[in-house]
This record gives sequence, structure tokens and C-alpha cells, in this order.
Amino acid sequence: MNRQAAVLPNVLTVAGSDSGGGAGVQADLKTMLALGVHGMSVVTAVTAQNSLGVQGAWELPAEAVRAQYRSVVDDIGVQAVKTGMLATAPLVEAVAELLADADAPVVVDPVGVSKHGDPLLASSALDSVRGALLPVATVATPNLDEVAQLTGVRVEKEDDLRAAAGALLAFGPRWALIKGGHLAGDAVDLLTDGSEEHWLRAPRHDNRHTHGTGCTLASAVAAGLAKGLTVPQAVRAAKEYVTGAIAAGFRLGAGIGPVDHGWRLR
Repeated sequence: MNRQAAVLPNVLTVAGSDSGGGAGVQADLKTMLALGVHGMSVVTAVTAQNSLGVQGAWELPAEAVRAQYRSVVDDIGVQAVKTGMLATAPLVEAVAELLADADAPVVVDPVGVSKHGDPLLASSALDSVRGALLPVATVATPNLDEVAQLTGVRVEKEDDLRAAAGALLAFGPRWALIKGGHLAGDAVDLLTDGSEEHWLRAPRHDNRHTHGTGCTLASAVAAGLAKGLTVPQAVRAAKEYVTGAIAAGFRLGAGIGPVDHGWRLR
């Protein structure tokens, strides 16, 4: 008997490739599959990367990024877009220009450094992120290092999250999700649009295999938005998914392993 295929929401990731499969485009597509949406990709850069770190990175020309984006969007269409590693000012500006006309929510993960501390965004690109990319974001999802890089606000305790969010919102995203995972104690994040606040807490798991958490969270938020959830609903669902993925993270290679994107399917 023929079965009509289910119509899935389409979610596009615009990000770099992680050859080790734990972060970047690979993590984004795994997350999207796990959460019931159709994942598509625009590759911005290729990295030589494993559990020990990033051994090399090569950015694609802006023309190649534009061509990938137009190819997907003009034919297939998207219900949400997530951005990750954009690497350089020309790429940031090219992507921001494309997204300015996007008829879909945009989740911006302003990737600055890898889990191992390797730089993934040129310092010369910071102004482009602030002035061009953040203003087109429905939600921006920086970690504490990235929010300090972008705003100069250093978060040392939970109460500092509010100041960090305010500084980020000044650049124009509709919502700021400040991830407090680097603080001591429970993993606490703050989601705010400047008027309402949502504090999200989860127990901290004793697991060092957390490669790809930022990519995974942002992709999960995009998946929720594509399915019609509100921003607070999508972020709460994403936090729950990522918390489970961290708990199930596993050793891979000799360094930091990835979270388990398929933990709900085991």
C-alpha cells in the first residue's frame, strides 16, 4: 500500500563542517532529524577537526555561500534558519544580507571559538556580527565567552546574565538566550526579549563529553520554531533535548566526545 510521505517543516543550517561529526553542520542535521524536521545545509567553511581540536579551517567564497542559500530557499523554501560558524566579515555580511529578506525565524549562534578554544571567527568580523547579523536574528544564543566577545560584559555569577542579555539586545535581536553553562552549579540560561524573562535550569551532568552543545541547542530551537512553537516554547523544548543529549554524551577519540543527538531513540 502506498503511503503518502509526511510533510515536514524545512530547517536550514548555515554553518561550518566538523569532520569529526560532533558539531557544526553535522550536529545540526542530526538534531533536526531527531526532532522531526527536514534539515538542509549551506556550508560556509570546512574544518579538519577531531576530539582533540581544530587542526585547520578553510572558508568558502561568499559567492558559493550565496549560491547554496538561493538554491535551497528559492526551490524548497524554509520554515526556520540557523546560523553557526561564519568565520569572516565577508561571509557574515553576505549571510546577513540574505537573511534580511528571509520570511522565516532566524536563530543566530554567534560561534566564536570551538569547545577546545580554537578561534572560529576572525576578530575583524565582530563588527559585522554586531551591526549586520544580530539585527536579523529572531533569537541569538551566545555562550558566556561569546557574549563577552560581542558586548564586553563578563558574566561571573547568575545575576550578571541579565546585564549580558541587555547588552546583546542592544544590537537588535528580538530575543537573547544567554547560556550560563560555564557558571558553577546548575546549568542556568536566561531567555529575554527585554520585557519578559524566562529562566531555564537543568542539573549539571558529570560528563566531559559535551562537544557540539551550542550547535545542537540552536538547531533544536530552530526546529521548534519551524514547527510553530513560540520562542519560549521552542527554547524550553531545546533545553530539555540538549540536557538529555549531554547526559548521554560519549567518548570519541582521545579528547572531548560529542553529545548524543539520538538519545531519545536508544
